[in-house]
Amino acid sequence: MIRLVVGLGNPGKEYERTRHNAGFWLVERFAQASGIVLRKDPKFKALVGRMADGHAWLLLPQSFMNASGQPVQMLAGFFKIKPDEVLVVHDELDFPPGTVRLKQGGGIAGHNGLKDISQRLATHEYWRLRLGVGKPPAGTEGADYVLQKPPAEERAAIDSAIEKSLAVMPQILAGDVQGAMNKLHTEPEKKEPPKKEVAQKAEPAAPKPPEKEKAGLLKSLFGKK
Repeated sequence: MIRLVVGLGNPGKEYERTRHNAGFWLVERFAQASGIVLRKDPKFKALVGRMADGHAWLLLPQSFMNASGQPVQMLAGFFKIKPDEVLVVHDELDFPPGTVRLKQGGGIAGHNGLKDISQRLATHEYWRLRLGVGKPPAGTEGADYVLQKPPAEERAAIDSAIEKSLAVMPQILAGDVQGAMNKLHTEPEKKEPPKKEVAQKAEPAAPKPPEKEKAGLLKSLFGKK
């Protein structure tokens, strides 16, 4: 069962639409859809909300990405939440926009937010919901790329992945992570458009002889009386 959902991002207006804030986007939308109010809690250095049934917390660290682990460690420690009961939602360079994957543990691939969380929790064995934002183009550093706003088409694809994720959040929170993974990781089959029936062409009718030829033919047959 998941008891803490953490969205990663940077606080402040200048960062709110950047790729690095994809984790914020999902958790904020989940909170809005669930009627959860996220309030600033100075004790945890984060925006914090609690689900109506009380079994899970939502957390948006306000300590900037590189120090995301401190709010996670503080809240998890205070409420005795184990690492395998934590879900961290974050941007992922290894996947194209529109792709989302759920996993437990594994490498952090240079993600500074994950690096700090792993150090603070002394483990990688928390759950991760990875929202693809695509690889940076040649000549662009990953750190610069994630702090840029995605173009409209990419943002729409990321939003689509967020919608897909929100649909399985109840399963994830209930502990049915395998069921959620099956839904997230299975691409819908592409249906081929129905083939159009080609109407058979009718054989062209034999051309009618011109009127003059027709009259000459009658004369040759019957002659004049």
